[in-house]
Amino acid sequence: MIHKFKPTRYYNAIGSHEPALRVNDGDTIVTTTIDALGRDERDKLVWQRGNPMSGPFYVEGAQPGDTLAVKLEKITPNRSVGYTADVVAANVIDPDYVRQLPKSRLVKWDVDAKRKTATFTDNSNFKLQLPLNPMIGCFGVAPSRGQAISTATSGNFGGNMDYNGFVAGTTVYFPVFVEGALFHIGDVHAVQGDGEIVGTGIEISAEVKFTLSVIKNKKGKEIYWPRGENREFIFTVGNARPLDQCIQHATTEMLRWLQNDYKMSARHASTLLGQCVKYDMGNMFDPAYTMVCKVAKKWLH
Repeated sequence: MIHKFKPTRYYNAIGSHEPALRVNDGDTIVTTTIDALGRDERDKLVWQRGNPMSGPFYVEGAQPGDTLAVKLEKITPNRSVGYTADVVAANVIDPDYVRQLPKSRLVKWDVDAKRKTATFTDNSNFKLQLPLNPMIGCFGVAPSRGQAISTATSGNFGGNMDYNGFVAGTTVYFPVFVEGALFHIGDVHAVQGDGEIVGTGIEISAEVKFTLSVIKNKKGKEIYWPRGENREFIFTVGNARPLDQCIQHATTEMLRWLQNDYKMSARHASTLLGQCVKYDMGNMFDPAYTMVCKVAKKWLH
């Protein structure tokens, strides 16, 4: 079944909020998101800034210990202007260079959905036009123990991961911590480089279409951190700080996946990762960093 849902309120924390909509296992939702600044498709401020989330969506049958599969089907920017900051974050450069940076500003981009381009528009001699690559910056399920966690950060429940691989055609898997999973989604970027190192992608409102499916818990098959797959790769996501800790989370989750689902020994899984693993950088700006551990499907038998 396909549900068309227009949000009337948003959340700046991912948690066990009252469900905005209840759906069945396997249902598809078409909804809208506002941008990280709280601006809607008319570029009107409708909510406080800080990655406001649409939802949460309650999935019938989802129980703690299960896995929620989120198939991202379409991500379509729905206005013609996007916003970015324009100076890199202090934590991604040498400390003695920080004083040389100008003060960061919010700047506009022209977004053309028909031409699928984003064009920098600060009336200077600097020209830049990029192909659109719409992605989800922040999404996830309600955390355990009744927590409501700010959309500024991330954890094992998902959150503000800002990984530019979260595009249409990707399926993302989240561990379920509460009844119904309570899935939240928002913070679409029209374009974003690795790491979100200026603190934003091209922030924009959007229409999103996704399908929610429940994978029931089987002993030894539980997942502990978000996972995902696209046509070419399977991947796991670690969210933490410092950077080595999120690499540890992502790599451990990949080892579990290879052993449990692909019947590799720990030694064989380690051998595969040692020579074939790829790492992508997600968020490097906010309280928790994000690292993605990837393995090409061509190596999996």
